[in-house]
Amino acid sequence: MAVKKGQRLDLPISSLAFGGKGLAKPDGFAVFVDQAVPGDVVQAQIIRKKKNYAEAKVVELLETSTDRIAPPCPYSGFCGGCKWQFLKYQKQLIYKRQHVVDALMHIGLIQSPHVHETLASRHIFGYRNKMEFSCSDRRWVLPNEMQQADIDRSFALGLHVPGTFSKVIDIDACLLQPETGNRILSSVRKRMRASNFPPYGLKSHSGFWRFVVMRNSSYYGQWMVNLVSAYEESEVVQKLANELASQFPEIVSIVNNITDRKSGVAIGDYEYLMAGEPHFRERIGSFEFIISANSFFQTNSQGAQELYEVARRYAGLNGNETVLDLYSGTGTIAIFMAQSARKVIGIELAKSAIADAERNCRLNGVDNCRFIQGDMRDALPLLNEKPQVVLIDPPRAGMHKDVTNQILEILPDRIVYVSCNPASLARDVALMSKKYRLMEVQPVDMFPHTYHVEAVAKLEKR
Repeated sequence: MAVKKGQRLDLPISSLAFGGKGLAKPDGFAVFVDQAVPGDVVQAQIIRKKKNYAEAKVVELLETSTDRIAPPCPYSGFCGGCKWQFLKYQKQLIYKRQHVVDALMHIGLIQSPHVHETLASRHIFGYRNKMEFSCSDRRWVLPNEMQQADIDRSFALGLHVPGTFSKVIDIDACLLQPETGNRILSSVRKRMRASNFPPYGLKSHSGFWRFVVMRNSSYYGQWMVNLVSAYEESEVVQKLANELASQFPEIVSIVNNITDRKSGVAIGDYEYLMAGEPHFRERIGSFEFIISANSFFQTNSQGAQELYEVARRYAGLNGNETVLDLYSGTGTIAIFMAQSARKVIGIELAKSAIADAERNCRLNGVDNCRFIQGDMRDALPLLNEKPQVVLIDPPRAGMHKDVTNQILEILPDRIVYVSCNPASLARDVALMSKKYRLMEVQPVDMFPHTYHVEAVAKLEKR
């Protein structure tokens, strides 16, 4: 089909593609339409044209799908945080399962994979235990604010417009975090603006205030606030920290991370404790975890418990097995497995994560876990015992091909693969398919109102 950039087309949306965009196929040519769902008929404008597909945005909604609802957030459609608020939650679960099925069939070449219905999140709002807000000296104005002359465009504390690094929406409240977080955010904004120290320029790379990262414990209700600045100015940050600590007794930790790196990553080169403790506590199931400002932890605590319980069930442990936990992070899954296994061996690249994992084992009285620090490809050949179960929880890119080959040489009885990306899951399952059969997959919704889905796959040796 002859499609040109800038062209407008009336398109019926037939399905939902991975990545959350509606799919239309005029004359068989794929057009991916942002903010559209099956059942919609839209007038769309082509914004990007490739050889085999095009991308488009909705100009006008001509017919409305019965799956649509009114999003409760005023930033929906503009903020990149949660793009599916306008889609009924039960439909979100259906499409997430279908994304896993499609990836396994089309990438993994697995016929009729056994994929269960997606486990729903207990809460669909207020579920995130971590939110990262960016500071900017250029506020991105919403369409309904264009004519308001009194808006100060020189300060923003909020979330990015999707696909951009420099456009920041000044967010009053984010529905994905508990309400206490929004009250803290409002107070931080007020005090930052009163400090007379400028927000960071994402293009000029000058300014002081860079990020506000808030973490919380869903079990204990504790909060940590990480104020990220471009350079040291201890008196300014300490004043803000003291005021926050006085106003919010829920805050048990306030830290100042400092970085002058130009990359937009909210992790400091070094850190100062400004108030309280350098960490807070979270509880998942019967286990306690200490979390510091820059340590990894699943962002949906209650969803993490569902995820880990599925992984433990798929491991099929009877107390006699050695479990190898690859990409073990801060040891959360290893600790969940330990009570049912003879021994758990974790391998992790980050030294700080290993330190957190060992500390979390001591905290929970777990003495049958040990952790190896190093690159997976270097550490695997050094194993001096054969695991019966291998647990894999890789980053979004999945496993390196060399690691996959090493696992096939180890040849455990079972593999439990915890995935945050159906595409890399499908690819890795295909690479192991000569020696392993995919038995079943359980999708788990950790991120309501986004297209992201976690999935736990159980593989058994042929």
